[in-house]
Amino acid sequence: MATNCTSILKSLAWCQGTPELPGIKRRIYYIGKDQIVKWPTLNHDNRGRLTAAAYAGNFVLAADANWKYIDILPDKSQLTSEAQGEYPSQTQLNKLTAVHPGVGVEASALAAYVNNNDCVFLVETVRGKYRVVGSEAWQVKSTVAQDLGQGPTGTTSTTLSVEATDECPAPFYYGKIETEDGIIQPETASQQNNGDTAGYEYNGTTYDDINGFIDAVAADTGKTPTEIAMLYQSVADRYVGEPTMIARAFNEEIEQIKQDTPINP
Repeated sequence: MATNCTSILKSLAWCQGTPELPGIKRRIYYIGKDQIVKWPTLNHDNRGRLTAAAYAGNFVLAADANWKYIDILPDKSQLTSEAQGEYPSQTQLNKLTAVHPGVGVEASALAAYVNNNDCVFLVETVRGKYRVVGSEAWQVKSTVAQDLGQGPTGTTSTTLSVEATDECPAPFYYGKIETEDGIIQPETASQQNNGDTAGYEYNGTTYDDINGFIDAVAADTGKTPTEIAMLYQSVADRYVGEPTMIARAFNEEIEQIKQDTPINP
């Protein structure tokens, strides 16, 4: 008897002329897995198939823990992903090469720590989206090489090479990033960079924090915060850099959900 498997296939469009900007920004973040109390989640269907490549929720860190940064040379650094394993158990091997110009005592101490610890890394793309290198399920392999240069025209460098198995290419992360310099909220920062500092508005209330906004929408629609977060992310990815269009399209999606949800007698 044939098994009835619901399809999760989706079309993948690309509008001609849409720029796809390459590269990563000059600051990455890292933390040891032992300092992560709770991971955000990747959504799956009831057969365990991944339905989105973006985390929902936040990394919850141990008390007094925060993400540390590494300043790198973007022109010499790169994030790639390739398939590994055999069907039907293939996974992705995400590879990060991050080149820091210094070779002093701080860079050497970083090498000693990262070489022998299971760490997670956050990498920001040129478009301001954060990608996660490292997963809860598999150990991350990090190695560091140093070059003190050769002769008066040589170049010094500390090169961090990371290999991390995951279910998909370096998942996106929209949650908060607690650093020693304060909290980064990627989506809020993205809106502000486009001239929209009003925050997230819903039903006449403005939320400075995306999590409060998501919770309010979820309570109003009867959906879970995870479902609303994933919906918002899909809309944001459709209209990158256009906060007005994001807000309009998201509100239209919410109104459609309300219309489709039966009213309990």
